[in-house]
Amino acid sequence: MSAESALVSFAKIAAGVAIGLPLILYLAQDRLIFYPRPLADARRADVAKRFPAAEEVYLSAADGTRLHAWLVKSSISGSAPLVLYFGGNAEEVSWMLEAIGDPRRGDTPGVSWLLVDYRGYGASEGSPSEAALLADGLALYDYAARLPGMDAGRIFALGRSLGSGVAVHLAAERSLAGVILVTPFDSLVSVARHYYPYLPVTWMLKHRFDSISRAPQLRVPLLCFIAEHDDVIPPAHAERLFAAWGGAKRRVLLRQSGHNEIDGADSFWPAIREFLKESRT
Repeated sequence: MSAESALVSFAKIAAGVAIGLPLILYLAQDRLIFYPRPLADARRADVAKRFPAAEEVYLSAADGTRLHAWLVKSSISGSAPLVLYFGGNAEEVSWMLEAIGDPRRGDTPGVSWLLVDYRGYGASEGSPSEAALLADGLALYDYAARLPGMDAGRIFALGRSLGSGVAVHLAAERSLAGVILVTPFDSLVSVARHYYPYLPVTWMLKHRFDSISRAPQLRVPLLCFIAEHDDVIPPAHAERLFAAWGGAKRRVLLRQSGHNEIDGADSFWPAIREFLKESRT
């Protein structure tokens, strides 16, 4: 093969990679971003039996998709604040029922919880997408705001990882008493650039979760947890979002914690309890 032919062949291969790899990633991005975790009926029934205080909530989204959530009402009589919980991209949220009932962890007297199953997760139907998750977050807030005795100004949002994007969008669209973000990111485009610096992710990405563009306008109080050794979302992305937040804010850096170890930090749940108490007084 001549040098010229070899150069042409190399150019063809390079062009194929340059075009093919972005195309493959564009088509596969739903599976790279979302990891649905369905909850089988038998397992769901077992969870309901183990946690009798948890009420199963079913809603019909605007497009007819059936959504599921777990509602745990405060054991203290009277109007109670409520925390809407949005989990990570591979999280089936029923595990939180144990956490919020454990006095050493998430047990917060006088607070109610609504744990949200994304589409395709838990017992919710459908397939996840950014547009669907953001719309469903608003629908679940509207459901919570209509609960008997509920004051819409006493609703909090807690978003973990991917759920931070849902929580920030909700804060921009509805009235919240406070926002808690756990290992959040500035935007999914920014995170994708970190992992794929050689790809044109700005135009490739369909699900952008652009939280940082909304943050400067938000005046709702923020509690932000950053894992020092986060190997999924580098801490710099959370730091940028925190710095851009327009309202009162508190940053908690959990040293020696990774992305999925943050719940085990000694200061994690106490900081949440303190924030909920301060923001509702």
